[in-house]
Amino acid sequence: MFNLKLKSFKKFDFVLLFTMIILCIYGLVILKSATLSFETNSYMKSQSIAIIIGLLAILFLVLLDYEFLGKMYIPIYVICNALLLAVLIFGFGEDEWGARSWLKIGPIIFQPAEFVKIGLIISLAKFIDNNKEQMNEPFTLLKILGFAGLPVLLILRQPDAGTAMVFIFFIAMMLFVAGIKWKYIGMALLSGLAALPVLWFRLDQYQKDRIFDFLEPERNPIGTGYQALQGKIAIGSGKVFGRGLFQGVFTQFNYIPEKQTDFIFAVLVEELGFIGGVGLIGLYLLLMTRLVRIAKNSNDLFGSLMVIGIAAIFVFHIWENIGMTIGLMPITGIPLPFISHGGTFMLVNMVGLGICLSVGIHREALTY
Repeated sequence: MFNLKLKSFKKFDFVLLFTMIILCIYGLVILKSATLSFETNSYMKSQSIAIIIGLLAILFLVLLDYEFLGKMYIPIYVICNALLLAVLIFGFGEDEWGARSWLKIGPIIFQPAEFVKIGLIISLAKFIDNNKEQMNEPFTLLKILGFAGLPVLLILRQPDAGTAMVFIFFIAMMLFVAGIKWKYIGMALLSGLAALPVLWFRLDQYQKDRIFDFLEPERNPIGTGYQALQGKIAIGSGKVFGRGLFQGVFTQFNYIPEKQTDFIFAVLVEELGFIGGVGLIGLYLLLMTRLVRIAKNSNDLFGSLMVIGIAAIFVFHIWENIGMTIGLMPITGIPLPFISHGGTFMLVNMVGLGICLSVGIHREALTY
């Protein structure tokens, strides 16, 4: 379980760790500005606590041989599904956020689906690894899809379409890297296209409005399109160098809804400008290149698939969040990694990177 030798630290990815720390600090600064007008320090406090717990989790995971996670994949999978079932029975959030996605245990409130992301990546990576020789046989592939699909169905029951899309994306990326045949990819794409009419009629009206607002941004500027429009105006007002930290007009006068979570990128660019936005994207690119490097150099499929799954989560969140803020994607409740407020989300991001660092430091060979 803990068999790390001192010489193994020569393979430790300090660049990945320092990039994550810089992102966390960057996020705290922007969150401070986003919540300055709220006259409460609770957002900063909860985010700081999550970062501290996350750093301790990373230390534990780095010392832990990630193969132990593989041995525990069935209990992890069972716990994940049990949590999602508990959300459907005891959860709350319909009135506040439109989906029953949250659980409360004593004073602790958290979103189980965030932890299930990591749990399913671990479980699915091991399940694929156990069946890698027969993965492209129809029966085996159906088993893998059923294994991966159960948590997705439970999340769709909340209903939380945005989080379900994240799951579908990282599952698809893991299967692709594992070597699924192109014919199955083609069949999946055709099935998805054929299902679009059915999915459209199952959407709630607010979800349809988001798509309409994306296609025609000015259709309802003081109603359903208000958030997207204010976000784009704030970003445009930042120009090259921004209005200055803590000086954003749209930010400090609360013109941007959900500015501490989903639309925090608008806060960043209004106050730090194009330079601040490009700087953040540069840090994300560095983060992703280090994750791809670990996945490529991993000495087994299980470790590589875990890293790919975690990297896929970051890719989806970054693309969707920034895309919806600047008008390139429809609005969903997808937060920005290490920047948006959310203790559960921050902790899960750091646990994911802790697993990646564990894969990197415990692998037997490293190619430079």
